[in-house]
Amino acid sequence: MIRKMKKSDLNEILEIERLCFDDAWSKKDYEYELYDNPYAQLWVMVEDDRIVGYYDLWITFEQAEIANIAVLPDCQHRGLGQQLMKHLEMKAMENGCETIGLEVRVSNVQAIRLYENQGFSVINTKPGYYRHAGKYEDAYRMMKGI
Repeated sequence: MIRKMKKSDLNEILEIERLCFDDAWSKKDYEYELYDNPYAQLWVMVEDDRIVGYYDLWITFEQAEIANIAVLPDCQHRGLGQQLMKHLEMKAMENGCETIGLEVRVSNVQAIRLYENQGFSVINTKPGYYRHAGKYEDAYRMMKGI
């Protein structure tokens, strides 16, 4: 089941963040997204009363931007990421969006493959876009028309 994210979900979300990302978002980041960002739509995927994935989609006029998306590591390779991608695309279309964009680390081959399988294409490279522990990594800018 995919449903809207609630404040009571934050501890589970933060644990998934910690497991999936070196530069995980903080509780404060998510509170901003939930309560103060007028463009953010946050959704969670629940299985057996446990959050197994989520996404944060920003809707700005006819453009949707995937701000964040993750699936618990022990739940990956089961098609859950594809389900989240299909759901966010449906939400983007419902809001009149014409494109969906995202940034992804050039080293994140698994995510790049998922996005390409969903119809996204690399449109450029952003040098040094990601920073963690004093190191920089390039990002691919990917987009898809819907």
